[in-house]
Amino acid sequence: MMTQENIYPVTTLSRASREELLGQRSLMIWFTGLSGSGKSTLALALEERLSREGKICRVLDGDNIRTGINNNLGFSIEDRQENIRRIAEVSKLFVDTGIITIAAFISPTRQIRALARDIIGADDFFEIYVNTPLEVCEQRDVKGLYKKARAGLIKEFTGINSAFEEPERADLVIDTSKQSLEESVDMIMKAIESRITKEK
Repeated sequence: MMTQENIYPVTTLSRASREELLGQRSLMIWFTGLSGSGKSTLALALEERLSREGKICRVLDGDNIRTGINNNLGFSIEDRQENIRRIAEVSKLFVDTGIITIAAFISPTRQIRALARDIIGADDFFEIYVNTPLEVCEQRDVKGLYKKARAGLIKEFTGINSAFEEPERADLVIDTSKQSLEESVDMIMKAIESRITKEK
């Protein structure tokens, strides 16, 4: 049986050393909200803005997680929890490597989001609640998921037949029905600037 004592160290380079090399401080930026609220759009726009400013970052969302590392999971509350647990563990590796990591997942319950925060570490976790009204999310419904959920074709769909628990203490709240994409990214950049800037 393998124990902690006989596991060979996987790296000798500390997080601080990696951040020094990259010229930035790493952070987990976690978008939560209903399907269609604008999480992925915001995450990708933020990644583009950060990249233009010379920051090293990585977006994780359903498209690149559910089709790969988590393709064996469904959408029961247990599978959703396991989905977020795996994402958080992967995200922690990115953060420990000095990379600004951006996650865009519904993560519908406070317990699930608390799990992610605990794994990654509260000091490295910046939660953004994309609080776009349900009716706006349904109007956007580019994949037809809300329509299918209303018709009973999709079970346990968040916002329709499965609850979404609003964050009680999000670091930032954005409503994409009221703020433009550029305004929203500006808000995020202003909020995280001091957290990702490496002191000289």
